[in-house]
Amino acid sequence: MEPGLSHLNPHGEVHMVDVAGKPATAREAVAEGFLALAPEALALVREGRAGKGDVLAVARVAAIQAAKRTAELIPLCHPLPLTGLEVAISETVLPDGGSVGLRCEARVRTTGPTGVEMEALTAVQVGLLTLYDMLKSADRAMTIGPVRLIAKRGGRSGDWQRGGDGGEGGDGVDG
Repeated sequence: MEPGLSHLNPHGEVHMVDVAGKPATAREAVAEGFLALAPEALALVREGRAGKGDVLAVARVAAIQAAKRTAELIPLCHPLPLTGLEVAISETVLPDGGSVGLRCEARVRTTGPTGVEMEALTAVQVGLLTLYDMLKSADRAMTIGPVRLIAKRGGRSGDWQRGGDGGEGGDGVDG
């Protein structure tokens, strides 16, 4: 068994981690993801002319719903009471540096025995999928990605922040 794979028991079998003995602490996770789309499709969003209505509002609501249902989607996640959740979608230069697209960021908080990284990542993914769904008639060649954790705070392993180069950075804590 690999060290650090907490979802495997000593026999190598998958199990849900028992967090009953862990203290409830304040925790936060921030994730981001990107949608590359044609300039014409981006103009529809920017000008509020997308045929399906306010695509940004619908994508934010979808992201919030997804974060709240993460434990139903990912088999070994614990259901968590979320205490705060913000989703922001903005126009941005994409990580490739050459084009403009949309960036979705989710900031999720709880006070509990386990973190909310999966909830933040799920929110971003579903927010981006919703944008794709609502804009696909204007651009079927859209691309989602990268989607990544930016930061996490709290818990036994402490705080972690992605480095400026897109790789792991921060304080060297193991997650």
